[in-house]
Amino acid sequence: MRDDSGAGIETGPANRSTDGGARRSSRVRGHRRWLLPVATAACLLMTGAGTATAAAPATGSSAAESSTAAQTPADILQAGAQQGIADGYPGVIGMVRKGDTTQYVHAGVGDRATKVPADPKAKFRIGSNTKAFTSTVLLQLEGEKKLSLDDTVAKWLPGAVAANGYDGSKITIRQLLNHTSGLPDYFKTIQINGPYFLNTNPREVFPPQNLVDVALAMRAPTTEPGEKFDYSNTNYVLAGMVIKAVTGEDAATQIQRRIIEPLGLRDTSFPTSDPALYGNHLHGYAIRTIFINDATASNVQVFGSAGAMVSTMDDLATFSRALMTGKLLEPAQMAELKTTVPVTADVGYGLGIERIQLSCGKSAWGHNGAVLGYFSEWLSSEDGTEQVAHANNEFHLLGGTPGQAHTGKAMTDAFCAL
Repeated sequence: MRDDSGAGIETGPANRSTDGGARRSSRVRGHRRWLLPVATAACLLMTGAGTATAAAPATGSSAAESSTAAQTPADILQAGAQQGIADGYPGVIGMVRKGDTTQYVHAGVGDRATKVPADPKAKFRIGSNTKAFTSTVLLQLEGEKKLSLDDTVAKWLPGAVAANGYDGSKITIRQLLNHTSGLPDYFKTIQINGPYFLNTNPREVFPPQNLVDVALAMRAPTTEPGEKFDYSNTNYVLAGMVIKAVTGEDAATQIQRRIIEPLGLRDTSFPTSDPALYGNHLHGYAIRTIFINDATASNVQVFGSAGAMVSTMDDLATFSRALMTGKLLEPAQMAELKTTVPVTADVGYGLGIERIQLSCGKSAWGHNGAVLGYFSEWLSSEDGTEQVAHANNEFHLLGGTPGQAHTGKAMTDAFCAL
């Protein structure tokens, strides 16, 4: 299916798998609640930058609801992509996979200057989807008896969390990974999110310990470790620091060796200093007042092991399927991965992934990623056979936009229809 705007559904090999059409099914209304950066009031007044928190469920009508022609999961996702363009996104890409059968959708452009169509095979920044990779390495290290998730942060990082009432000897690695540490999110400070949003120095150095120190200085503890879920990028910066303390190598190197290379993720990388993207990639954009600025090159050190990675639809689907089917973890660690703490009535957070109960009756695992210029989400069934993902190339650190609501709604509807 294709129209004159350059939007369309394509079938094709998914990482050299058999291609074909998505199974036809009735559409079912979905429900989702995701974690993504949203602005604080102070930051809205200053820069429009923001921080990670739980976003409200997508509501309202969308093209997926109004179009009687949208029958297959791919049709539903395509309609959502086209609505995303109507909402103001430069480009939207997505994929629907059932077994080895994959369909890709796309609408709009991947580069506003050249008007090249958005390519569903293109690379993009995956933001907090990085957290599942970081968590997987720590779970593998536990499976190898090199650490325990119940080890304290202080055991591996003495003195790293020891200020303003915070005590690393009372916080475990597990609590970092499921966001129950009680540590504030450094990205909620204007000193971090302001320069990042303005993007004036993409090569500015942000050592991980400096980011942790910014978080510790924000406020005294308001909860005890393990008491409550509170999403914080600080947790996963510390998780990356633990990986280096245990292995002697940074998280990027360990993820490359343990996940990217074994799975053959040829279009996935973990940049540690270079802010540029290379090869076939979506250009990323950020709306600033009435202007849309190119934000393709942005600072990767601001997030590091919490959100610096680059990937593609295909590679993300390959990784998430391998993760869900136990190809990367031993059974004991799989059980830990999927042990959740409550976020909302219908969402639980595991170790770098979320479990979502959809209103159509299905449940799914997934996560999202939101960094300057890029926003992406994925859903997977428990056995990894059913997958839906989408990404767009505009993000200005605000949650709850119409584009996010419509494309996210289409994703859950498409998953329900598989």
